[in-house]
Amino acid sequence: MKLVSWNIDSLNAALTSDSARALMSKNVLNKIIEYNPDVIAIQETKLSSKGPSKQHLEILKEKFSDYEIVWNSSVEPARKGYAGTMFLYKNCLKPKASFPVIGAPSTMDVEGRIITLEFNDFYLTQVYTPNAGDGLNRLEERQIWDEKYADYLVSLDQDKPVIAAGDFNVAHEEIDLAHPNSNRRSAGFTDEERRGFTNLLAKGFTDTFRYIHGDIEGVYSWWAQRSVTSKINNSGWRIDYWLVSNRLAEKVIKSEMIDSGPRQDHTPLLLEIKI
Repeated sequence: MKLVSWNIDSLNAALTSDSARALMSKNVLNKIIEYNPDVIAIQETKLSSKGPSKQHLEILKEKFSDYEIVWNSSVEPARKGYAGTMFLYKNCLKPKASFPVIGAPSTMDVEGRIITLEFNDFYLTQVYTPNAGDGLNRLEERQIWDEKYADYLVSLDQDKPVIAAGDFNVAHEEIDLAHPNSNRRSAGFTDEERRGFTNLLAKGFTDTFRYIHGDIEGVYSWWAQRSVTSKINNSGWRIDYWLVSNRLAEKVIKSEMIDSGPRQDHTPLLLEIKI
């Protein structure tokens, strides 16, 4: 099975805009199509509470003609056009989609952050983990989220093996970002967030990139847009992951980043697994 996950940072822009950045996003989408994945997980869609518009669906159906689409959007009282997730899966597949509520604090449960696809022998779930925020103003809530989300994955894993994708908004170890020493209290690299991810893995899950590539350094999934040289200098972070239940780890064939060219922000992740 071939799977791709990508934080797209606005599906609308990638589909309908003609800005320079949108054109780069379109190129990335076209590259994903070339991989012919069985399932595509997309985070940070930033769609309205009603989901994709008629125009969005027409474009998606044209680009992904043999895929079914499910989505989860942010709804009131959460912010409009915020967060959001989407799955596209080959229409020969017949999973059951669910949109779990995990008991997260504030409006996190209605921000469209999780979709789960149930197959006969496994679960495939994606997440867009809340950012700890400017000044770490959401760090306390983020810690609760991490605990609730870990418990949710465990509940799935007790029934069937789990494959989990997404933007987890945390660089787990020092080798997962270019400049750990200057980012000790930056969102995504606080001790609290790193412990949350350690706790998640300890509950029975494997970071497939590290499983395949060991302690390789300098491979990242995100480069800040605010710094025009972040990608040129490879001043990146690895905050996007494919995780699997430990008992699936030996079935992983590939876990790697897909080259997104000059586009900064997130790059897509590829997982190939015998399942």
